[in-house]
Amino acid sequence: MTVILLLPYSKYLELLREPRNLLDIALVFVLLYAVLRLVRGTRAVPMAAGITAFALLYWVSIWRGLVTLEYVLRGVLLYLPILIIVLFQSEIRQAFISIGNRLRMPIFARHHGQFGEGVYDEIVLAATTLASTKTGALVVIERGVGLKNVIDGGVKLDAELTYDLLVTIFNPATPLHDGAVIIQRHRVAAAACFLPLTLNPRLSKDLGTRHRAAIGITEDTDAVAVVVSEETGLISFVQRGEIKRGLDATKLRAAVFEAVAAPARHQPADELQHQTEPEKSEAVST
Repeated sequence: MTVILLLPYSKYLELLREPRNLLDIALVFVLLYAVLRLVRGTRAVPMAAGITAFALLYWVSIWRGLVTLEYVLRGVLLYLPILIIVLFQSEIRQAFISIGNRLRMPIFARHHGQFGEGVYDEIVLAATTLASTKTGALVVIERGVGLKNVIDGGVKLDAELTYDLLVTIFNPATPLHDGAVIIQRHRVAAAACFLPLTLNPRLSKDLGTRHRAAIGITEDTDAVAVVVSEETGLISFVQRGEIKRGLDATKLRAAVFEAVAAPARHQPADELQHQTEPEKSEAVST
């Protein structure tokens, strides 16, 4: 590598004429582009900037002959790989999840529910009904990454996904209302499930435990979550650790169908029961 870097510019042009070298450069470019897309808008950006500043400081210490500073920084560099894994564990996990999902063959099978063209209409209708009465709810939809460990910690149901079942589960008078409902393969896999809470310090103080649990599960997996606030009755949709609040039935339906790769068609207004008034949406990036 050192020999290549010391070659004159004319030699670089000759090397670029070889298809193998062009392919090598193209693959590196694609890899860097993919990494930048994954970390864009996340907390990894300022952390990466700090690591870059640290590397520049180490280079300056070598260039200017600052022996003591170079010695101290060299010792820190030994632990830098471990530090990167600890700091970027969420981003690394999401990167592998994203790569794995893209390698999988997409499934376009449509599943019909009792109210509309998809079983996920049941979730939308249940959420709008619960929002109208300010009944708290948390529904998590499993996607590529399995949630078996979460399901095992709750009450297993393995029941058909219906509007009536969801509304009944989150009724405050029932013993299963406290916790999350997990949707797996278009069925209600379990209820009263407890989720990991997000540790993101930048989240609004207005977000309670239910919202933080929804953000936490979508940070650790590729699942999506629908949340109904018990205090305000607002409906939220959470994906990849980002929360959109104040959704009405139409926006929630579009978000859910887009997340599960099921194309959502325009739904007549009379099919959406107990629809809440649209509120201003806001996104919180983790």
